[in-house]
Amino acid sequence: MYPYPILFGLNLYDISLIIAIVVAMLLCDKLMQKREFSIVLQKLVIVAILLSVVLGFSSAILFQAFYNYLAKGVFTLSTTTGMTFYGGFIGGAITFLLVWFIGGKFFLKKENSGEEKRKIFDMLDISACCIPLAHAIGRIGCFFAGCCHGAKTDAWFGVNMFTRNGWETVVPVQLFESAFLILLSAFLLWVFFKRKINIPLMPTYCFAYGIWRFLIEFARDDYRGNSPIPYFTPSQFIAVLLIIISIVYFLIWFFNKKTKTK
Repeated sequence: MYPYPILFGLNLYDISLIIAIVVAMLLCDKLMQKREFSIVLQKLVIVAILLSVVLGFSSAILFQAFYNYLAKGVFTLSTTTGMTFYGGFIGGAITFLLVWFIGGKFFLKKENSGEEKRKIFDMLDISACCIPLAHAIGRIGCFFAGCCHGAKTDAWFGVNMFTRNGWETVVPVQLFESAFLILLSAFLLWVFFKRKINIPLMPTYCFAYGIWRFLIEFARDDYRGNSPIPYFTPSQFIAVLLIIISIVYFLIWFFNKKTKTK
């Protein structure tokens, strides 16, 4: 749509990502206070988030390079070849957990010893609320950049975008996904604060987004390479893995809860 620099060399995509990170960190701070995190642990979380963002971007580029290699046999690490959300999500999650547990072990004070272990499920709930909201803002950035677009369409909701085939009227899946993620984040926040539904939020997020992403991929048309499963896009492949992991998590959680009530 408008992938040109407008402020200090930053384009609307870059600005959207910055806003997404800031909003997620502010929300995370609010939710950590709600769950009574110690000041020391809150500081550790901030460090973990910043490192997760940096290494998450690197992981997003790495995953896309791998998909391109499966498709073309060429492995190139570059932002110009694209990035993938799932790559950033996985790389960022691994980084966060490493910093959380290693940092908690070495830097928490004696009076807070073991807090990172006690609060891990609270942190998963918090992350589940923050990630889709940040992702929603990032998808608006994708809309401005003209990436992650949908297939050609003659429908009334089509948007004219510059694609690899030139200017085309395509499905604005970025905006549809942004709307879905905002609603998902709102639901998870409602559960977080009201506690009327006692469910773990991270697998709820992964399950809901996995289903959404698998389905919305049928409307997308920005080629991102091959996946290990024929006829599946890379995102559909990971979406299936997320759904399976979420179901397994729910089953374990349900049986543990049922055992405790006996």
